[in-house]
Amino acid sequence: MKIGIIGGTGFYNLEKMVEIEVETPYGIVIIGHLEKEGKDIFFLPRHGREHSVPPHKINYLANIQAMKNCRVERIIAINTVGSMRD
Repeated sequence: MKIGIIGGTGFYNLEKMVEIEVETPYGIVIIGHLEKEGKDIFFLPRHGREHSVPPHKINYLANIQAMKNCRVERIIAINTVGSMRD
């Protein structure tokens, strides 16, 4: 099974992953890949490796297409909310 993980704020990589470049019609995406216990795991930091991409500039189409190109069957997305104040 191929599993995709989309990391949110504070979750930018997995140990021992190898970065691969995935070309999509929407742009190039860098995804981390590792194989563990017979499973392929693909990791994508939503805001980039250094949290350099603000929410309104995230290329969601490219990110999901890259996961599809890697034949990911399930995606786990991690989210956080910094504040809920008015």
